[in-house]
Amino acid sequence: VQLVESGGGLVQPGGSLRLSCAASGFTFSAYAMSWARQAPGKERELVAHITNAGGSTNYADSVKGRFTISRDNAKNTVYLQMNSLKPEDTAVYYCRRAGHVDYWGQGTQVTVSS
Repeated sequence: VQLVESGGGLVQPGGSLRLSCAASGFTFSAYAMSWARQAPGKERELVAHITNAGGSTNYADSVKGRFTISRDNAKNTVYLQMNSLKPEDTAVYYCRRAGHVDYWGQGTQVTVSS
């Protein structure tokens, strides 16, 4: 199993970023996927979840209405569109495949600052 995140960077408050997670080594369309984040000194927090076919999504209250998770099963990729970014969204963002064993990517840094 390999999960590779990309798309992070530095953005001003109010800006947008789209994160991508390219998956390989397993049948992508069979698994629900999630995005999580971890800020310095804080616990890792799940922010968005999508079912295997993409028919259902869930979000943490802290990002609801601003972030959108989606997936393209033909490309084995899950996305996180982040709009109206705030300084408190600054964190390392991780892609997760849940199952009997959780698999995580290496993370991508998102910094929201003026």
